[in-house]
Amino acid sequence: MRIELNGQTVITAAASLAALLDEQGFDSASVATARDGRFVAKPMRAATALCEGAKVEVLSPMQGG
Repeated sequence: MRIELNGQTVITAAASLAALLDEQGFDSASVATARDGRFVAKPMRAATALCEGAKVEVLSPMQGG
């Protein structure tokens, strides 16, 4: 299916947000996630289904000041 990941179109076979993170090589322990503009907590990622056209954001923390 075709989704939008961090503003880029991606073709994925992942059925859930957790599977997408694994497929795309993200460190799931150290990122924040959202699907279609709504925050998805780490325990809910496996139960968060993806569908055609979903918009997913994966954010990593940054240090700075």
